[in-house]
Amino acid sequence: MSIEFVDPDNYESQLDAKKTQFNRLFSTFELPELECFASPKTHYRMRSQFRVWHEDMDLYFYMTDQETRQRIRVDQFPPASELINQLMPRLVEELKVSPILRYKLFQANFLSSMSGEIMVSFLYHKVLDDEWLTEIKALKERLSSEFKVNFIGRARKQKLVVDHDYVIERLQVDGQELIYQQVENSFTQPNGKISEKMLDWAIECTRNSEGDLLELYCGNGNFSLALAKNFDRVLATEISTPSVNSAQYNIAANNIDNVAIVRMSAEEFTQAINGVREFNRLKEKKIDLSSYRCNTIFVDPPRAGLDDETVKMVQTYDNIMYISCNPETLKANLEVFTQTHDIKRFSLFDQFPYTHHTEAGVYLVKRKD
Repeated sequence: MSIEFVDPDNYESQLDAKKTQFNRLFSTFELPELECFASPKTHYRMRSQFRVWHEDMDLYFYMTDQETRQRIRVDQFPPASELINQLMPRLVEELKVSPILRYKLFQANFLSSMSGEIMVSFLYHKVLDDEWLTEIKALKERLSSEFKVNFIGRARKQKLVVDHDYVIERLQVDGQELIYQQVENSFTQPNGKISEKMLDWAIECTRNSEGDLLELYCGNGNFSLALAKNFDRVLATEISTPSVNSAQYNIAANNIDNVAIVRMSAEEFTQAINGVREFNRLKEKKIDLSSYRCNTIFVDPPRAGLDDETVKMVQTYDNIMYISCNPETLKANLEVFTQTHDIKRFSLFDQFPYTHHTEAGVYLVKRKD
């Protein structure tokens, strides 16, 4: 867990430094002009985690500086959403006077949305019982006039949920509202405003596409649903069961009928499309891979990037859209892709201001023989 030191007065200079570093890293490629998408200067993170410190009758949230290992008290956290900052002091007040809720509590994880919903997961070094559940329900009731909040209690091999374990996010994308279920402990884009900009960018890149779209690592369908209107059909894969379930929820919530989600890893899909293995999951979903005309592929891989076989498979598509959270692995993959494709769009999304992290977007088109 690291700490982001927010310095709004110097936001532009830190972003300029990222752009300079980004252009230098990719200077060996023939690139279009870098597109840069700035973040809000404060209150940009939709989720945050804090440890809980107990000192006699006092209690407060804190974070640990990774370099000095110092404990830093956090009463307000400018990177976090305004909703998280509003709820933090109210929770501290409530926890201080509740022996049941504060006893053995060591961490609080917040997940908020721009649509006004927030969820808090409390982590404990104790078994949670009916008394705890009664107390947390009473806390929710007391806060209900101020917050649309849900709680989860976690202990070893235990998860107790008050009502449900997700928030509903509503993003404004390309002139329409998209609804997303975002589940606790599942991957979601942490910066809501940047997420909207990424979706707008992806839609613009593929606006006049033909045929179908294949997406690997689709998560909860974040990009799949936004891009569905640009393609005849979308076939998307994701290995995480909770994310697949959320994607199915989101398909129904947005009344989209041309997206199919299948639970497979990128490596498994590569085996399936190459005829190396047959998968019952495809048969159960009645998905015939040969019926798809996927001219475009979208990948948003983990930090490790794409494995060698998946890189070869991705390279066979006419159009490649690649979202990357790791410029180093993106560069390695681009060294292969640019043997056959030209980079048409090249973007930096400032998902994590005031840190060294950058998020990249690249759109490539296969060269004509």
